[in-house]
Amino acid sequence: MIAKVKELRKELHQHPECSGAEIETASRIKSFISKYHPTKILDNLGGNGLAAIYEYSDQGPTIAIRCELDALPIVEKNRFAHRSRNNGVSHKCGHDGHMAIVAGLIFWIKEQNFISGKIVLLFQPAEETGKGAAKVLADSRFSELKIDYIFALHNIPGVPLHTIIYTKQGFSAEVQSLAVYLKGKESHASEPENGINPSTAIAEITTKLKELGLDDPNEDNFAILTPIHILMGQKSYGISPANGEIHYTIRTWSPERMQKLKLEIENVCKQICHSNSLEYKIDWFEYFPASINNDHCNTLVQSAIKNNKLKAIARTYPFRFGEDFGWYSRSYKVAMFGLGAGMHTPALHHSDYDFPDELLTTGMDMFKAIIAETLNSSN
Repeated sequence: MIAKVKELRKELHQHPECSGAEIETASRIKSFISKYHPTKILDNLGGNGLAAIYEYSDQGPTIAIRCELDALPIVEKNRFAHRSRNNGVSHKCGHDGHMAIVAGLIFWIKEQNFISGKIVLLFQPAEETGKGAAKVLADSRFSELKIDYIFALHNIPGVPLHTIIYTKQGFSAEVQSLAVYLKGKESHASEPENGINPSTAIAEITTKLKELGLDDPNEDNFAILTPIHILMGQKSYGISPANGEIHYTIRTWSPERMQKLKLEIENVCKQICHSNSLEYKIDWFEYFPASINNDHCNTLVQSAIKNNKLKAIARTYPFRFGEDFGWYSRSYKVAMFGLGAGMHTPALHHSDYDFPDELLTTGMDMFKAIIAETLNSSN
């Protein structure tokens, strides 16, 4: 069984697809799962998503185990045999491993004889762009499944192998990206006083936005504002430019803090652009809601840790990265937990990262225990 799961993981790693283009990835998963006769499979869920459904009766809870289909636009540095064959695209967040874990549950599920309930194995598209979960939720076929609980995991490099990380509240941050577009007036570079150059406003905005941050993760008002890209003018030294733009990603622990921060950013831009006689526009995009764990679901995660005799870390605040699993936490009882990927495994999104195959059994064992306790406790 584990040999087949490892083989699947390496096959998925060799054939990665970016967000919204996971057609062949979904097809590979469907082919793997179909051999073990789920009750039914939903294709093209929220785009390229896939759900395998194992139904025991109309009574009892429905539990979903979710993973991600998409890879990243990163050139792989590794030279091992299962390296990416798709130039410029690779699995650098471990979604190949997450998929293999969830797909690998079919060997255990086919041997179970639960009296009631339903299991949904959910393979979600477009996590990396923050769009996939929202599209799955908007698909009427998903709501018709009447899911009660949703669980997921994410591998975490820099944490001892097989260690489970759980958080008492949020698992991942509320994340929002933005771009501020500035419009002034062009002039000859020798006569900048006859134009409106956006450089001063860019400097003032970046300075003021830095002051809005609070980087202590133990504070409820935690906020980090990271400048991503600044653009102004062109390499033409006779022109004082009119236009500029500033791009940021911002992170908080809660949606309430995020809303307040967005208003603060808008006020800063409004005041500075007004004082510099500039027109401006703010675009907000790539939104990842905070993933808030449900108390009961967290209890099930902790029980699974104990049943599998695994080491655990109780994290007191969320991870800073964005995870669109947060969309599910707005409507369902959910929990996401971390799975230690080893102290020396390269960090997520690094070109030499590769999901450790040793984690496949650990991830499956955690989900097995969660499913079993959920469905058996309803009898």
